[in-house]
Amino acid sequence: MSHASHSLAYLLARILLMALFLVSGLGKLGDLGGTQSYMEAMGVPGILLWPTIAFEIGSGLCILFGFQTRLVSIVLVGFSLVTAVIFHHNLADQTQQIMFLKNLGLAGGFLLLACTGAGRYSVDGRGRRGQL
Repeated sequence: MSHASHSLAYLLARILLMALFLVSGLGKLGDLGGTQSYMEAMGVPGILLWPTIAFEIGSGLCILFGFQTRLVSIVLVGFSLVTAVIFHHNLADQTQQIMFLKNLGLAGGFLLLACTGAGRYSVDGRGRRGQL
């Protein structure tokens, strides 16, 4: 692959990784009561609803634009693993098992992004020579 192709691949990877977080954060706004009840049923205090929404939307936008990508990616590795354990721990349920594995896959993608950085087409990559 050429450098230009790598740069576009980094951009596409960021778009694909952030989509779940941005959509999830915005979706929570559509059913605040239901989301809060679900969180509480899983042992998460309902008071964390708004910080969770802000985190999902904010981190999604940071990844999309490639701003503080390495740092945000590391935090998203932890977030993905913690949410897998809290919300998708019933591995006997095939849907929950798939959701658990999806979160592990996301954590892996964010770990790679933390190692590689955002690439050329990003706020982080602006003005850096040799950046992919």
